[in-house]
Amino acid sequence: MKSAVLLLEDDVNLGLILQEHLELNGFSVKLCANGEEGYAAYRAGRFDLCLVDVMMPRKDGFSFARDVRARDERTPIIFLTAKAMKEDRIEGLKIGADDYLTKPFSVEELLLRIRAVLRRSARGDESIPAAFTIGTYSFDPLKRTLRRGAKSVKLTAREADLLRLLCMHINATLDRSAALKELWGDDSYFNSRSMDVFISRLRKRLSGDPKIEILNVPTRGVKLVVSPP
Repeated sequence: MKSAVLLLEDDVNLGLILQEHLELNGFSVKLCANGEEGYAAYRAGRFDLCLVDVMMPRKDGFSFARDVRARDERTPIIFLTAKAMKEDRIEGLKIGADDYLTKPFSVEELLLRIRAVLRRSARGDESIPAAFTIGTYSFDPLKRTLRRGAKSVKLTAREADLLRLLCMHINATLDRSAALKELWGDDSYFNSRSMDVFISRLRKRLSGDPKIEILNVPTRGVKLVVSPP
């Protein structure tokens, strides 16, 4: 089956060009010209990925993503934007974006990013343990839930993927370059900074148990440490 992409782009010409290229490469595409129209389409349909321009009329891309994440932590979101400000990229990642592509970009690069995100979203669920115990927390990597007592939170796809890798190397160092290549596709400086954002978010998620730490290991990587009770 074709992967269904919800494309939000207010530049009519660019939107049609992207739609045509994506459809020629085997995707089913719903094109919307603004955030309100896009959110209505999201509510009415089922999509494997949202491709979202940040600067749009009536509802911008960040507002659209916040509304989606309030209902759904799993559908991947890639932002398309003319903005290159670090703050905007960080804001998009904090909202729960899976990737961020700055205009102008090549269609080939866009296709690579889309396919990488979709692979991560659907990758090898049968090989992932059903649950990890992290101190007083229980983490379900398939459902992407983190539970402590009666409280359960839903993780984003990127949070869950990173936490899964950390759990698979618990109390040992996870090589930063290897993690970046597996989850982001390469170990570039920007992707490394993105990983730092998600590490910070996971620290907050796990902050209820003082025996859990996520430590930076200089020049090597990052380590999930769980002290004995």
